Amino acid sequence: MTTSELPAPRILIVDDHALAREGLRAVLVAGGLDVVGAAADGESAVELARELVPDVVLMDVRLGPGIDGLEATRRIVALGQPTRILMLTLHDMSGYVREALAAGAAGYVLKDTAIDDLRAAIAQVMAGQPAFPLELVSAALREPRQNVGDPQMISALTARERGVLDCIVQGMTNKQIARTLDISPATVKAHVERIIGKLGVADRTQAAVLAARELSGEAG
Repeated sequence: MTTSELPAPRILIVDDHALAREGLRAVLVAGGLDVVGAAADGESAVELARELVPDVVLMDVRLGPGIDGLEATRRIVALGQPTRILMLTLHDMSGYVREALAAGAAGYVLKDTAIDDLRAAIAQVMAGQPAFPLELVSAALREPRQNVGDPQMISALTARERGVLDCIVQGMTNKQIARTLDISPATVKAHVERIIGKLGVADRTQAAVLAARELSGEAG
């Protein structure tokens, strides 16, 4: 099956504004994506994610009464399902980016982005790549923050693991890393799992952010 023949990603939309939900649904469906459901609040989002097991959840940060999008993200990630969370919000605040990373989100997209950029972000997270705006990540790294993993543990990585981590920082998929380093995808997967364990992070996205912090000289 070629890439063009792959089924469209199954999308769950979470937004407390009915017009926003319906407008986004219309745009995504017109673009060939499969919108399997929509929720107006965090609790409903968690229940629908459990029931529908979507490929991607487009999650607003601020919702109405009840839990917000960040807490809903934590709960969906805790389900252990193969669902990626892509925050879709008006708020370009670096603090929200840090919290989204810590919650386990795979990406962060602003609502004023072009639809083609949103589709690209969906494709990125479907491919296992992070989709965070570099300028917001940079701002988040410059501000006081809660610890996410242990940057000092990067020095404990083997040379091969560090090479794999460098590729992750560049946004490469496991297949791309395998081609770049001339190793098998299975070996790459094993290295990624060891890197995540050694650094004490939840996923490859947080590993990439931790490495970026070290490279920027802000790990200490």
